Formats: sequence, C-alpha cells, structure tokens
Amino acid sequence: MNPLTAKSIPALARYSRYSLVEISLEEAEKSASVFTKLYPDAARAAGEHADKMRAAGVEVSPLAGLPVSIKDLIDIAGETTLAGSTVLRGTAPAKSDAPVVKRLRIAGAAIVGKTNMTEFAYSGVGLNPHYGTPANPADKTLARIPGGSSSGAAVSVATGLCVAAIGSDTGGSIRIPAALCGIVGFKPTARRVPTAGTVPLSPTLDTICAMTRSVDDCILVDSIIADTPPSIPDLPLAGVRLAVPQTVTLDGLDPHVAAAFSAALSSLSSAGAKIVDVPFGLLAEAADLNKFSGPESFAWHRGLLARHEAEYDFRVARRIKMGESMSAADYIDMHRKRRDWITRMEEALGPFDSLIMPTVPMVAPPIAELEGSEDAFFKANSLLLRNPSTINLLDGCAVSLPCHAEGTLPVGLMVAGPAMSDRKILAVARAIEHTLQAR
Repeated sequence: MNPLTAKSIPALARYSRYSLVEISLEEAEKSASVFTKLYPDAARAAGEHADKMRAAGVEVSPLAGLPVSIKDLIDIAGETTLAGSTVLRGTAPAKSDAPVVKRLRIAGAAIVGKTNMTEFAYSGVGLNPHYGTPANPADKTLARIPGGSSSGAAVSVATGLCVAAIGSDTGGSIRIPAALCGIVGFKPTARRVPTAGTVPLSPTLDTICAMTRSVDDCILVDSIIADTPPSIPDLPLAGVRLAVPQTVTLDGLDPHVAAAFSAALSSLSSAGAKIVDVPFGLLAEAADLNKFSGPESFAWHRGLLARHEAEYDFRVARRIKMGESMSAADYIDMHRKRRDWITRMEEALGPFDSLIMPTVPMVAPPIAELEGSEDAFFKANSLLLRNPSTINLLDGCAVSLPCHAEGTLPVGLMVAGPAMSDRKILAVARAIEHTLQAR
C-alpha cells in the first residue's frame, strides 16, 4: 500500500522522507497527464536533507521532505511557466521562484513537479487538449473529469502522489476538483497569500491555495504559504450556527449530491450544530456581478490571441474573447456594485458562524461526454462554477471537504465565510470533518 494515501501528514511520521519521495516519483512517472514536469533531483535532495536533520534530532517542519506538487501557472526558477498552454513555449524562463514556492522550500517541502491544468485556468471542468486530461481516480470503470482548473493538482493528492498540492482558485479552481476527487481544498481570503510569480486569470479574484487529504493538513500548508501561525483553536460543533442558503445554491442538485448533503446535515444537527435554512436572496445577484474574469483575462491575453489564437484550446479562447466587449465604464461600475454587494452580504452573514452548501451540484461527468459536446461542456462548466464562485466574489474564504458515503462518487460540502474569517472557517470545517468521519 502507498503510505502517501494516509489520511493525514502526521500518519507519515515513521517513514523515511527520501523513501516517500521515491514512491511519489515512481508513481508520478506512471500517472498519465497528471504532471507536466518532474523535479526528481531537487525532490530527492529535499527528502534526504529532511531525513538527516530528523536523525540528528533537529526539529523540522512537519512538511519537510514530503512530496508537494505545484500547479503549472506558478513560477519555478529557471522554468518557463506554461499555464497548461503551448503558446508560451519559448518565452523567458522565470528568474526566481514565486513567493509561495520560496516559502515551501524554506519549510523543506520536496517539490516533485508541476501539475497539469485547464489552459490558462479558464474552466472548472479540467479538460486540456494539449497535455491530456487526468482521469478522476474516484471511478475505476469510467473516465470522469477531475474538475478544474487545478486538475492535476487534485489528482496528485487523491492518488497519493503528493501529500499536498498548490493551485489557484478564481471561481472555484481548488474547491471544484477537491469536491469531485474526494479531497479537501481551502480557498483563503485572497490577500493572505501572495499571487506574485503566477500567470493571472483575474487579478481581482485570483487566489493561491492548497489541497490536501484532511483539514488539519490544509491548515498546515496554508500557514506556510500565507506565512502565518498554524494553530487553529478547537471548536465544538454543538451550538455552531450554520446557514444553508436556499437561493440558487441548492438548485438542480444531482440526486446523489442531494442525498449526501442531506445526510451530512442530519449528522451535523445530531452533533448539536444549529442548521438554519436562510433565503439569502442576495445570492441571486452574484451571476450578474461576477464578470471580472472576461475583461481582466482579455487585457492580459489580447496580444497572444492576436498572434496565436489558433493554438489555444478553442473553449478557452472563446471565453477570453468575451471580455473584449466590456467598456471601461461598465468595468468600473462592476467594481462599485461588487463592493456594495459585499457590504450587504457581510451584514447578512453576521448572525452565523458560516455558510454551508454543496460545493458543486453534480458528481463528475464522463470526460468523453464533455469533450464531444460544446453544449454539455459549457453547461457543466457553468454549474460547477456556480456555488464556489460566489465566495470569490465575496472576497471570502471557503473549505470543500468530502461528505459522501465511502465507496460512492465524491460529493463536496463547502464551509464558507467573509474575508479574513479564515481561522474560524477552518475551525468549523475541522469540527464538521470530525463529525462526518465518525458516522
């Protein structure tokens, strides 16, 4: 059995870090479309160094020497950052590691490689025609989408290739694949983690985040990339007020998702949580306000599109070009309306400890179904982004954690709150995780 499939990082304490890196690299070589680049020498060196320090009695970071993956829109020194594309081939390599990579290296992490992704992070589905689409490991009989845009990142954790993956989230790109692949994904308040050294999608909404196999592991990795203390106080679930929005977020749920979410709510209520159904009509405004990605991505891509549009994934190019038509006045007005919406949302959230909802309303559809039909692709993409993107618009934070029964297709439960409530949301998510695992 691969020890990297353990439930949490502390369970790996007895293993040689070098041996875990070797397992990661060996399995990564056999895993189709998960990685676009491997760094075996540097990863082995990090594992060996961690083992020597531990043998000498030196206290090291819990992440020291453990395999971690990096999404291919984050700079690693000496490498051209491709962001899941081919159009950036031949451009200058990164002069230095992105700040998040530097922080991981300081913590001793063994960075084993860069992970595949939706081209330029522009979809929640995870298809990539250039480097292939990694299959969702939750179904061994049918190739299903992994979710996106952090597709390879999620699969690298779900299959035990890494203990953690660093990705990005602009409208759900961490939480969507975490939900579909049955792992934990945390979108922090965007300003807490530097986005320097990354290929942007929407600077207004972009967030750098972590995926792991447990909430505690997410707390650890987030503390490293955000450069904050890792301690989160325990929060008893009894008495915690959880708001279940009735507007938009529960519409059109797949029956399996609806059943898993309902069962989770019952378990949380039995544990003493106060489940409150709330209209939250403000959520109906989100779709019209959340249109930053189009104009902001077009501003970055317009030169590349003029020269290389034929080399783009046509689905990505189509969405980026939609941003060309927005006027400067409309763009400025959208920012003003967003600020007003955030103020009203934060006031509505005041009586509650967190929002709680299905991360996405569906289980992972088959890859072939979405590759073969534009209509199916864009319909699925819209549904996948619907719930998580509201938290990006809110400038908030959110955790997606598994809530499905073992042996069934993964379903994510999202715990969310306003900006800078990260510690509280993580504490609530951990309490919910413990309750659901005890079922």
